[in-house]
Amino acid sequence: MGSMGYTTFDPPNVEAVLSSKFDDYYLGTRRGAMFPFIGEGIFTQDDGAWKHSRELLRRPFLKTHYQDLKGFQEPINNLLSKMASSKGVLDLQPLFFQFTLATTTALIFGQPVESSEDEDQDSFARSFDHASWITTLRSRLTDFYWLYNPAHYRAACKTIKVFADGFVNRALSAKDAGKADTENDRYAFIEDLYASLKDESLVRDQLINILLAGRDTTACLLTWTIFLLVRHTPVLERLKEEIRSVADTGDDITRAQIQKMGYLKCILNETLRLYPPIPLNVRFANKTTFLPRGGGPDGTSPVLVPQGLGIGIVPYYMHRRKDIWGADALDYRPERWEDPNLQNIGYAYMPFHGGPRTCLGKDFALTEASCLLIRILQSFPDIRLPPGDPPAVPTGQEKQELTVFLKSAEGCRVVVG
Repeated sequence: MGSMGYTTFDPPNVEAVLSSKFDDYYLGTRRGAMFPFIGEGIFTQDDGAWKHSRELLRRPFLKTHYQDLKGFQEPINNLLSKMASSKGVLDLQPLFFQFTLATTTALIFGQPVESSEDEDQDSFARSFDHASWITTLRSRLTDFYWLYNPAHYRAACKTIKVFADGFVNRALSAKDAGKADTENDRYAFIEDLYASLKDESLVRDQLINILLAGRDTTACLLTWTIFLLVRHTPVLERLKEEIRSVADTGDDITRAQIQKMGYLKCILNETLRLYPPIPLNVRFANKTTFLPRGGGPDGTSPVLVPQGLGIGIVPYYMHRRKDIWGADALDYRPERWEDPNLQNIGYAYMPFHGGPRTCLGKDFALTEASCLLIRILQSFPDIRLPPGDPPAVPTGQEKQELTVFLKSAEGCRVVVG
């Protein structure tokens, strides 16, 4: 019963599936498993529909690359205020999810969810978390995803759609009413999509697709980064010194300053290596094809991939291979990224996927993570591990939670005062 499949964490095979033989693979059962949640969007589409969606979404993300970083200020200040008012031990993980929800909704909806009524905001966030978890379970059922469609899942998906519909309607109403240019600019993301799609439900679905990726991936990156920094104080101290040398004026952070912080980039790279937000991905062969490695007595010959076979791609394991990363592959050592040889490591490192489906929001995610980390360490230079909490443990022995994304099951406990 069900589908057979292969699992690979060999860079040549990963490159074949994601790039050189991209057209030989498709999403398969993932579309059906995710559709009630995120609908008709870039993460449930293949072929022409996917190409059209990617082109539509590429344009607004390109715009963000050239904008200043003021859009992050309000969500950052809100998070810092919550940190300042905390007493004793503080778990930053839920605050990071609130932060990335605010930044992503501000980008795609025109205003952060934080600006909504508290009850609506909480209902949306709870429904989003629940729908994400159930979608993960459905995806694991592969061909039998349709067997698990509980009422509470359907209700959560409906809540999400109704909430997103409200923003779409508001944006289009503002356009029809000829509101001021500043208000129209706020809803530019939605208006650009509607100008091409001409369908409000399709616009809504694309927005939910972007929200799924934009909220959880960056929140997981921020969580694991602070989780590791407070357990590796030499790394933390070196980062604080770099921040002081580049951006210790208290002024707004700029892209130019972030680009000067080479060690911060090393830290983010190393966190993404050990804890890729999406540790597993799956593709299905749409025709009989082959992988370049895995066959023969020594596993170095091509291997046949029959039509319909699933291929599990596992960056989580690939990023920890000692034959690629060295004997210290399991160690958290940001300095490894100062080795110029790692600049061209290719498909051995793919925290943002690879090939034609490389994440459109990569720059947005790394920039918002960098801004927040800088501001946290400027505002709370004494941030540390709570007394009694376990120090660094061997990589892989910390508690992890896997939904669609790789979260910390221990949260991110710190003391900031």
